[in-house]
Amino acid sequence: MPTPKKGLLLVNLGTPDAPRSGPVRRYLREFLSDPRVLDIHPVGRWLLLNLFILPTRPAKSAEAYRKVWMKEGSPLLVYSRQLEAAVAQRFQGEYEVELAMRYGNPSLPDAVKALRSRGVKEFIVLPLYPQEATSSTSSTLARAYEVLTDAWDVSPVRVVPAFHDHPGFLDAFAQVARPVIAEARADHVLFSYHGLPERHMRKSDPSGQHCLASAGCCEVLTDVNRHCYRAQCFATTRGLAERLGLSKEGYTVSFQSRLGRTPWIKPYTDLVLPELAKKGVKRLAVMCPAFVADCLETLEEVGLRANEQFLECGGESLTLVPSLNAHPAWVEAVVRLVREADAPAAQAETRPLQPLH
Repeated sequence: MPTPKKGLLLVNLGTPDAPRSGPVRRYLREFLSDPRVLDIHPVGRWLLLNLFILPTRPAKSAEAYRKVWMKEGSPLLVYSRQLEAAVAQRFQGEYEVELAMRYGNPSLPDAVKALRSRGVKEFIVLPLYPQEATSSTSSTLARAYEVLTDAWDVSPVRVVPAFHDHPGFLDAFAQVARPVIAEARADHVLFSYHGLPERHMRKSDPSGQHCLASAGCCEVLTDVNRHCYRAQCFATTRGLAERLGLSKEGYTVSFQSRLGRTPWIKPYTDLVLPELAKKGVKRLAVMCPAFVADCLETLEEVGLRANEQFLECGGESLTLVPSLNAHPAWVEAVVRLVREADAPAAQAETRPLQPLH
């Protein structure tokens, strides 16, 4: 019997089809209608979305997208397509590769259909989020399972787990960052991650007592907080700081992109920036290790808005470290992640928790 043909789904969060209000509104409607993203009562979610967010936010977001839109399209999609092509070339004859977005296009149903049309019978899903969160990883997997089980005969599925402390991911990001930080002559590095509401963290705490209960609750990964997004962000930071030779005084962790009035995980990037300037930081380098491809949150929120804010606060320069995009080291890391996840359990590599540095 021939070996079943395998397919690899590379899945990122998503992007509008164009930097205009209409496409942005469609994207936001799909995104914010997800109960894992906007986790409030369905009636409240509908009212908030249709009476407050969608009437005003699409125009503002479209303006922001226009500032970073590339001639080929959305940066997230352009860089993700480049990664897809590079990984497909490395896996030629081993895996069929297809890119999908959780929201927007290319959609998960279309990507699965394309793989099935090429004879794929087994699937490996790689959510392109280094740190796991319900609003990204779980939502993506839930939708992927829904799509992959719609056939009469359900295909076998393997999932590449979150790779926040995986050596391949950390080595690749350090390789990208090292020359940029050196050229910028940065005197401090800010690791800015996408924020999440505090309630999301608490919902992921199986003990109900550990999450955000103390100032140091995220400083070490344990069985209790192993799946905590914030704790995984700190683990990523420790791994990168060690590889970049940064002292504890040489870097700061913060969280960006907060919305609404409810508390989000702290500290907030837009509040940390003036604090750093006040402390005498002049040349700041910013890394965004929650994103494997440059997008609105890196290019516009940090590269433009945070840069302007830091200069207004007295800083001399803010340098955005590019994301991994389709860097060769990241391509090799993706290949390694997939092969490890698809290996028999007895052969799969096991990685200890990163110690606190």
